[in-house]
Amino acid sequence: MAGVKSIHHVAVVVEDIETSLNFWRDALGLEMTGRRDVPAEAAEIAFLEVGGSEIELVRPTSEESGLARYLAKRGPGMHHLCVEVEDILTLLEKMRDHNIRLINEEPRSGTDGRQYAFIHPESTGGVLVELYQLS
Repeated sequence: MAGVKSIHHVAVVVEDIETSLNFWRDALGLEMTGRRDVPAEAAEIAFLEVGGSEIELVRPTSEESGLARYLAKRGPGMHHLCVEVEDILTLLEKMRDHNIRLINEEPRSGTDGRQYAFIHPESTGGVLVELYQLS
């Protein structure tokens, strides 16, 4: 059965990670557990742990990226909700069976072995949703 296991993270698109850390890490007190560049997504990400999930601060590193276009159009704020799933391939097939619009028809692979795919907000009530399978 291909089901959702948990909320893995909430991604917040930001113009400047250091400025955003002033709130999330310094004022709110969340622990930053990592920070890395993700060239495949033209992004820099800071990871903050909260209750077994994460908040990811995501900054575009290229003006031409989809993330940069999103930021220019909508401004900083919540970018997407990511749910961890048991079987991403089966769940993507189920999405297609239900005529759900997918951004990624096939999962992409992260450098850490995880697989992920995005579902278009048009099919989710306005929320960009990421499916995430840890290997």
